[in-house]
Amino acid sequence: MFAIIKSGGRQVRVEEGAVVTVDHIDEPVGETITFDQVLFIDKDNSCIAGQPFIDTVTVTGIIDNQGRGEKIRVFRKKRRKAWRRTLGHRTALTKVRITSIEAT
Repeated sequence: MFAIIKSGGRQVRVEEGAVVTVDHIDEPVGETITFDQVLFIDKDNSCIAGQPFIDTVTVTGIIDNQGRGEKIRVFRKKRRKAWRRTLGHRTALTKVRITSIEAT
């Protein structure tokens, strides 16, 4: 059984026991969180799609780690003008261990 949830403006495919990386969630490590924006669920080879969400399904997980992603380098240049800038950033990420997918 798997589900597709919406977290941080992105869609993530989750299964029970899987560890997924989502955009930063402002909760401490070890906290239990619930995702109620479930877009799709595949249970016993029967598929249910929401319009846009399924109200009767929730996904529960535990926050494993708060961290940052890899550094992204952004280089901008205007040719023949000797103008160049190097920027970069690291996105804040959260690793969540999915404990259960509950369909009521």
